[in-house]
This record gives sequence, C-alpha cells and structure tokens, in this order.
Amino acid sequence: MKKRSHKKEVKDRIKSHIKKEDRVKVITGRDRGKIGKVLKVIRKDNRVLIENINIVKHHTKPNAKNKQGGIIESEAPLQLSNVMLMCNKCVSPVRIRMQQLEDGKQVRICRKCSEIIDA
Repeated sequence: MKKRSHKKEVKDRIKSHIKKEDRVKVITGRDRGKIGKVLKVIRKDNRVLIENINIVKHHTKPNAKNKQGGIIESEAPLQLSNVMLMCNKCVSPVRIRMQQLEDGKQVRICRKCSEIIDA
C-alpha cells in the first residue's frame, strides 16, 4: 500500500529576472498595455504584484480592522509570463541578458540598447 503525502505539490518555478521596484508592462489580459511598479514577487506561485494593476473588489463584513465593511478594492497578483521588464533608456518592454562586470557583480542588460538595468 502506498503512503500518501499531505504536503502541497510544488509547482515548477519559472526563471524570473523581474525584481521588486522594477517597472513592468502588462502584455496580456484585461490590463494589457498598462505600466506599473512591482510591489512584490511571489516566486513559489510564479506571480507578481503590480501597483494599480489587476484591481479586484472584495466584499467584506465589518470586523475589527474595517468597522464599516463593504466593497474594498485591492491589487491581485499577475502571472509572471504576462509581464515584461521596461528599459529606462529605450522606454519599451525588453528582453534582458545577464552580464558579469569586472568586479564580479552580475547585472541585467537590455538587449535592444545594451543599457545596464540594475542600479
């Protein structure tokens, strides 16, 4: 007889070059074309939380935090594959490459204009 594990199944994680505070552009979905700042990257679910993008409404009952209750709007996470990193120099969504500097530090570089994205 086979033992069953009660652990949650781990999803395959996508290799992501998007970090907190990056500017990204949504490339698919109802918010397509919008640009926002990354608030949080959720690696285990391959998702990213972006400021003022993918707004959803939650109907809440009155509680200790929210005495009145009602409809609350908040951001919901988007799939990592639905966003692209924005380059500050060429001001467009770009793919990136990694390069190692002389001091050994790895940085992200725009493939279009070869500008360093990391500060």
